[in-house]
Amino acid sequence: MRRPHPLLAGLRPLAIAALLWPAAALADPAAIAVSVDQAKLVKLPERVATIVVGNPMIADVTLQNGGILVVTGKGYGATNFIAMDRAGQILEDRQIQVAGPTDQLVTVYRGVDRETYSCMPVCQKRVTLGDSDGYFKQVMDQAGSLSGQLSSSASPKAN
Repeated sequence: MRRPHPLLAGLRPLAIAALLWPAAALADPAAIAVSVDQAKLVKLPERVATIVVGNPMIADVTLQNGGILVVTGKGYGATNFIAMDRAGQILEDRQIQVAGPTDQLVTVYRGVDRETYSCMPVCQKRVTLGDSDGYFKQVMDQAGSLSGQLSSSASPKAN
């Protein structure tokens, strides 16, 4: 049996490490993981005065009293937020990773049109990024109509 050249044998672990390095570099333990259409609370120092979001199409952040940050997933992908005090000193600079929904979804394709249903335990229409325009509009119109009916039934009636 032929043994590999000592130089090549020594390069094998280095080559494997080079292949795995990008995945290890992306795994940020301080990153905030949130799903689309879900929110997560993050505790920041109380002296935070300003929050800057890298891409508000991916995540929205709202600072509450006591240094509580509400992070809401808006679209798939990654962005960051920077928290500063009144003097402009950076207190935090963290990544936000937004992933797809975690509930039990069924995706129906009708040609090129896509519809999404949440099936927990009964399948109901659910709007998800990537659904066809017609389906998206229909579901949003129904939700808006229902919301309007609930608002009008909750308001006091004039005599």
